[in-house]
Amino acid sequence: MEEKIKRFSGYRIIEHWLHAIIFTILVLTGLSQKFYYLDISESLIFHLGGIDYVRLIHRYAGMVFAVLTISHTVIAVAGVLSGKWKASMIISTKDLNDLIHNIKYYMGMEKCPAHCDRYNYKQKFDYWAVLISAYIMAITGFLLWFPVFFTRFLPGEFIPAAHVMHTSQGIVIFIIIALWHIYNSIFSPNIFPIDSVIFTGYISKERMMMEHPLELARIEGREVEDVLSECRELEHKVLEEL
Repeated sequence: MEEKIKRFSGYRIIEHWLHAIIFTILVLTGLSQKFYYLDISESLIFHLGGIDYVRLIHRYAGMVFAVLTISHTVIAVAGVLSGKWKASMIISTKDLNDLIHNIKYYMGMEKCPAHCDRYNYKQKFDYWAVLISAYIMAITGFLLWFPVFFTRFLPGEFIPAAHVMHTSQGIVIFIIIALWHIYNSIFSPNIFPIDSVIFTGYISKERMMMEHPLELARIEGREVEDVLSECRELEHKVLEEL
């Protein structure tokens, strides 16, 4: 039996899928409004009951997405401040060094890829790009939902600016999810046909050793060098099989 290590709790799995479902609803209802002249948009709007219903669905889905994002942030900050969790998503100089190291590795200038902790630089980019975009979408979305109310306190130019930012950022976050996140979760050679971790919450020890050796050393209470040595042996074995 392949040894497994628990990586995500049941709460994180549910949270991820709630975000994924709401995000899909927002993409379908948002892009169909932006590109209303396309046949596929007209068909979707028609089957959802018309443009008014599409806007209503988009707004309430956006409100749920904002609540999920805020609750995620509050829980994460509380967990870090209480000492329950490490601030493992904070970008550090090590991430830059790992990026440079991997570029050299891909060019044949390093013998092995960078050794990462709980999250690597690609996962951190994914996380922060989506999180920042989510707050931008939420803020601009509320400005567009209640323009009369907000123009009591803000210049009127904020509304068309919010519209441009909301639609443009929506396309950006869609591209990030569609190209970057889905590729790394499904089509990456090391993952294909799919990354099952977000379904089960568990990751194989072999993959943990390859992708997150520093975290594995901490979990098992071993010396980092011992895990890295074992990791290098596993990497050589994989390369020989290829």
